[in-house]
Amino acid sequence: MRFSLSSFLLVALAAESTVASSWFSKAVYNKWHETELERWLSDHNVPYPTPADRKDLENLVKSNWDSKVATPYTDWEPAQLQSYLKAKGTEVKKGSESNKESLVSQVQGAWHESADTASNSYNSVKDWIFDGWTDSQLKEFLDKNNVPVPQPRKRDTMLATARSNYESIAKKLNQAAHYPGDWLYESWSESDLKEFLDERGVPVPQPSSRDKLIASVRRNSRLAATQMKDNAASASASAKASKESLSDALLDSWSDSKIKEWADSNGIKVPQGSKRNELIALARKHRDTLTGDKVASSASSAFGAATSNAQNQYAKATDDASLKREDAFNEAVGSWSDSRLKAFLDARGVPVPQGGKKDELVKQVRLNRHKAATGWSAWTFDTWTTENLRKWLSTQNNKAAKKSGATRDDLFKQAQDSYARASKSGGSSYASVTSYLASATDAAKDSTFDTWSESELKSYLDSYGVPTYQGSNVNDLRAMARRNANYFRYGSSTPQGSVFARLQSGAQWLFDQLKIGVSGGRATASYEGGKAGDAVKEGATSATNRAGEAAQKAGDKVKEEL
Repeated sequence: MRFSLSSFLLVALAAESTVASSWFSKAVYNKWHETELERWLSDHNVPYPTPADRKDLENLVKSNWDSKVATPYTDWEPAQLQSYLKAKGTEVKKGSESNKESLVSQVQGAWHESADTASNSYNSVKDWIFDGWTDSQLKEFLDKNNVPVPQPRKRDTMLATARSNYESIAKKLNQAAHYPGDWLYESWSESDLKEFLDERGVPVPQPSSRDKLIASVRRNSRLAATQMKDNAASASASAKASKESLSDALLDSWSDSKIKEWADSNGIKVPQGSKRNELIALARKHRDTLTGDKVASSASSAFGAATSNAQNQYAKATDDASLKREDAFNEAVGSWSDSRLKAFLDARGVPVPQGGKKDELVKQVRLNRHKAATGWSAWTFDTWTTENLRKWLSTQNNKAAKKSGATRDDLFKQAQDSYARASKSGGSSYASVTSYLASATDAAKDSTFDTWSESELKSYLDSYGVPTYQGSNVNDLRAMARRNANYFRYGSSTPQGSVFARLQSGAQWLFDQLKIGVSGGRATASYEGGKAGDAVKEGATSATNRAGEAAQKAGDKVKEEL
């Protein structure tokens, strides 16, 4: 069974989060094994000498701890910073969309936890490390380590079992457990690792290796778990407010005799001579009983049904958005040329069927849509601008770099050939090439295609086998080029996590809709209990309809972006 982000938000409404109350010492890593210190430094891209004694390693962790754990957003790219602000409901200041310093300042103001809370979480990694796992991943982990799980295997039970057995499993495997190693993800495929990051809007390093993917998952797991719990807590508070709005609506609509009747039926003593405001105060004190009472059962049932229906509608919209994203990818690659399909598989280390027909190639690409690129290839230059290609060829002493009439296609072919020769010869020549690519690729690639001419865009799309029709303007061509380039580089994911950012606040949105509906019921309620029930039912139904409409619009918006 799959465990989607929307499922987490809805299921978590009934869950209680465990908060550590012990005093935090910034030396939480003092008890870590040396290999754990090295692993943490490696995960966070902090170079360290080898060999190094424990004191040196601890000092390096100490000097980088705050920036990597308490304020990790200082290392984020503008797109990820914007995504976080949107998820927190904070509007990005106009003119600062590409200004990292300004975005970091805005995120700092909206950040969700203190430095002590962030650091304290590492006292008990088991409390959050499993939060984003799917049901099947939890089951496989427990089965692999021969840990029995009571039947039926519900998610909460498997989570509790994994957490309670985490340290004993690590000990049995002779592994350290304070900062988990690769052993924890032994049963995950590379596609599982990339999918975890894709769904949370975490940019996946390209090209990547299994070690890099695990490091990225490990580095982002706590933050992802924290954000999900924050969203669930926010939704829970909104749900509580909605429930209170419901009972207030009923109370305002009931006559004094109706309130007394309800109190009597629930065994609540009413002092003689109580005034209306005293009766309402007494009823509010017992509002939990109110929503479950026989007198209010009609309205309460209406609210419950509306809530359940709206939850289902939102979950469906979230899942539909994910399916639409997959469908868009599948449709796009179905029209790709054989050379593009083979290059996609080759970049990910997937064996290309010899003499394989197009249907077989398309099938393999779709199966490997979440697999990360495993190394540099001749296609690394795919989205480089003419200027970037010239600079690259100049470092290789290639004469084409100095030809004034050379087109982008000419330079691209020369770059591919130069890379192929270096790759074939190996040794220092190839090492020099890959070293240059590692340092220059992020600055060189221009996936926005803003500086490309119309003829260059058409030629690029032609390499995919994507037809360009007469009447297509340059903006249409750029959009098509950008879409196919992203699919080629990232698979079916969206690199900035825009889908995740828009959907992760869904539970809060959902209950806001319900609250609005119930408030509407209260406003129109009369003093007759039967009419009150109908009014609340009407308001809740209206909220459900709005929830469905908004959910559908969210799904449509996702489809538009794809």
